[in-house]
Order: sequence, then C-alpha cells, then structure tokens
Amino acid sequence: MKRKAVALSAVVLLLPLSGCAGSAEAGSGSTITVTVGYQSKTINTVTAGTLLRSLGYFEKQLNALHDGHTYKVDWQDYATGAPITAQMTAGKIDIGSMGDFPLLLNAARGKQLGRPTHLVSVTGYNLRGGLNTVVTAPDSKLASLKDLRGKKVSTSVGSAADGTLVRALQRAGIDPNTGVSKLNQQPAVGASALSAGSVDALSQFVAWPGLLTYQGKAKALYDGAELNLPTFHGVTAREDFAKQHPAVLEAFLRAQAQASDYLDDHPVTAAENVAGATGLPAEVVYLYNGAHGIATFDPAVKPQLVSALKQDVSVLKAAKLTGDIDVDSFIDDRYVKKALGASYAERLAATPAPAASEAWPKGSEKTVSFKSPKELLAYVAGHRDGIRAAYVPDATTGTLWFADKAVWVADGDQLLPFVAPATAQAYITAHGGARTVSYTAALGRSS
Repeated sequence: MKRKAVALSAVVLLLPLSGCAGSAEAGSGSTITVTVGYQSKTINTVTAGTLLRSLGYFEKQLNALHDGHTYKVDWQDYATGAPITAQMTAGKIDIGSMGDFPLLLNAARGKQLGRPTHLVSVTGYNLRGGLNTVVTAPDSKLASLKDLRGKKVSTSVGSAADGTLVRALQRAGIDPNTGVSKLNQQPAVGASALSAGSVDALSQFVAWPGLLTYQGKAKALYDGAELNLPTFHGVTAREDFAKQHPAVLEAFLRAQAQASDYLDDHPVTAAENVAGATGLPAEVVYLYNGAHGIATFDPAVKPQLVSALKQDVSVLKAAKLTGDIDVDSFIDDRYVKKALGASYAERLAATPAPAASEAWPKGSEKTVSFKSPKELLAYVAGHRDGIRAAYVPDATTGTLWFADKAVWVADGDQLLPFVAPATAQAYITAHGGARTVSYTAALGRSS
C-alpha cells in the first residue's frame, strides 16, 4: 500500500446556518442528487475529490446499484473545509473531505446544531506529520524554529498547519500565544504576505509549502514530521444522509478505494491528472502523492490516526475554537468496512512504503527509484538536461523533498539530504566531521 489539513475559520463555523432539507433526495421522478464537497487543491483529499471526480468511479458505482433510481452527483469545490462544514450542517452537502483539525470542528459544529456528522474514511495521511511545513522567504536568515520568537507568522487558525505550529513552538520553548505574532490568514493570503515581506514565516498544509519552495518563493524552516505525530485528511458524512442512503455512501467509499488503488498503480499519471484539474505543477503534486510521496492514501481508519485525532482536541480547546469532542462517537467505520469487505482488514494492516529517492526524467511516464540519495545525485549529474524533477527523503524524518531544495550534508562518503537546516545541523552536531555542502557540490561529489 502506498504512503496525505485545511484551514477552518472559527468565525465562519459560528455563523447561523439556514436550510433544512437534505440534498440527497428524490427530485423529479426517481432521480437522486448526491452532493459532494471537496477541495481540489488540497491534494491529499484527491481520492475523495479531484482524482475521484475525474475518473468517474463514483458515478459508475451508483449506476451499478440498479435500485430503480437515477443518480446525479453534484461536485462542489471549495478552498477550505469551513464552507463544506457550513453546507453539511445546513443539509446541503452529503459527503465532504477535509483535514484532521477541520474534521474535529466539523464534528463539533454538527453536534452543536443537532445535525451530527461522522468520519467514515481516511484519504491521505503521514504518520510523522510531514504534511505540514513552516517555510520562510528564500533569503531569510532564520535558521530554526527558535528564531521565530517575536516574529510574525502567518497560518490558518484551526487548521492542522496551525496545530503543527503550536506544538512545534511549544517544543522550542516559545509560547504560541505570546511568543510570536500569529496572523490568521488563508493560505494564498499568507503566501502573498511572505513574498511581500510582511510576515517572517508561513505555516501551512499541503500543497502550499511544496509549491512555494518549488517556485523559489520559499524555503523550509521546519519539517512537521519532526513532531512524529500523525496527521491526515478524511471523509465526513452527515448522519441522516448515511442512515437514509447507506448504499450510496458505501458506493462512494468503494469508489474512493478504487481511486486510491489507481493512484498507487499509476502515480505519475495520477499526478498529471490532478495537476491538469488544479493548475498545480505536476512535480509538486508528485512530491506529496507520488510512489514515495509524503502522503499515503488508504481509506482504512487506522488506530494511530484515531489516537492522533484525540490528541488534537486539546490544541483546539486551548485556542478556544471548540470544547470537548467525543472522537469515538464521531468515528463511524461501519460503512467503509461493509463497502470494502474482506480487503478492509488488509488495508488496515498495511504500512507506508519505505522512503526512497526518485528521479522523474523529462518525457517519461515513469520515475526511476534509487537505493540512496547519492545514487540519485549521480544519475542527475549524468542527465543534467533530462531531469524533470528529483526527490530525496530527509535523512532523519523520511519526508520527501526536492533534491535541489534540500539541505545537503557530507559525512565521509555519504551525502545526506534534509528538509530543514535545523535537522541538518542536529546531524552535524552529532557526527564529527560532517558539514553542509551546496547542491552543486553534492552533485560533484556523487560520482
């Protein structure tokens, strides 16, 4: 099985909601419309959104029900999870996908309004937390998270990226409320603020850190995988919808599993597909969703992810975004278990593929994997004009990163890549004789 959070505005979530009728209801004759809310550019939800929609698997599963109804799927694309939650609790969206922190707010809002929702499956996850990254401007002198004390940091309050920032600052001995000036901004606004120099750092979720780094507009300061706490995205469904249309929800989950298998079997094609639908560079999509990408796609609701979700509640409570949340009652994996049958146990036990270095040759529909970063460098050095992208896993966390954007360390004959300078420095401190080298120097030393 292959190895994937989304900003929610507390203000939006607390606005009064109107509308009562569920969206999955009979229209004229025997037509039933199923409304799916997704986030096309939150690419760790693609198996429940962008990729799934493009493949048409859900529609095919619905047509195969042969229950006398005609089904129509209304796909609604949003920038964040907040409007999806608002529409779900208004009875206007049946199924939605979002990150772990927004999922908790989805649960809280549903309970508050007497319109409960449930987490029914997982999309993309990373068991160490590598989906969230803190980045700075390319010319920034900041070298570690501790350097953020007293600085301006943009994030999306209530998102998993905000949760990463809070936890990372606490571990660095910085009070997340008073030690930094935190600006609550949507990802695109924060990215512009970073480029304009009005903030010192940006903490965001996929695909923003990778995109900005790829574009040369940012560099990594902190790899979320240093926390070693799982982060994930998932699918949430309205309780009343699930009870009224269990076969429809199961059809969605079967289709999601099909899309996950397609992504695993055709990672380059899937990346190109998502890139075409979102406008994101395929090289960035592949960083997260590729064969050895930062994210693993699997609909199974793994115990590690449930445990992490429970730990996330305290972060939201401390930020006064929610009160207590009963995570156990929010999770309902009955439908995905029934939908996937005997294969569910296999998916539940599956583990992410081991990290590996990859090169994506120009004009190729396949990537080339290597046993070590040094071998990849040697390949790139010999094909300098023929490489579309090259990826290497962080020597400490395993987080995949662009080879030409990584921090390289030479330790004897070894060439080791790191996402952030602080982890590279930690390695150097622990290994006498090790030192940082430029990417160009690393290429030269690889042969």
